[in-house]
Amino acid sequence: MLHTLETNQFLKSDLATVWEFMSSPKNLALITPAHMNFKIIGDEAKIEKMYPGQLIEYHITPLLNLKMHWVTEITHVKHLSYFVDEQRKGPYSLWHHKHFLTEVNGGVEMKDVVHYKLPFGIFGKLANTLVVKKQLQQIFDFRYNKLNKIFNNN
Repeated sequence: MLHTLETNQFLKSDLATVWEFMSSPKNLALITPAHMNFKIIGDEAKIEKMYPGQLIEYHITPLLNLKMHWVTEITHVKHLSYFVDEQRKGPYSLWHHKHFLTEVNGGVEMKDVVHYKLPFGIFGKLANTLVVKKQLQQIFDFRYNKLNKIFNNN
């Protein structure tokens, strides 16, 4: 079963500044909860800016202190507008994450749409209901609050 998570956020900044921050894979650790131990593998200097076809490899500890190896690919990038990342290796059967940035009066609207599917059939569905859905919401809530501090001084 395919699941969807959508978030929206207003950022008091100009589009170029928000794009600069969001399009740098190096900022992922900053907007990920510390308890998840997000760590990019490899030379971070080589991932300063994203581009279509870019692979980003990292370790993350999402649950029960179990370290996971995750690889995502940046599949689409439209400068100052949107980008898409898809899991190539990791815990999901499918992970497709679209990031949209739109200039609006007084700032930028940021919208995320995540489509994901868990493996293991009915057990994956149960895991989503009991753990995964809540955890993803907590991660996006953390990111929302962090971006509020960075861009909205809240």
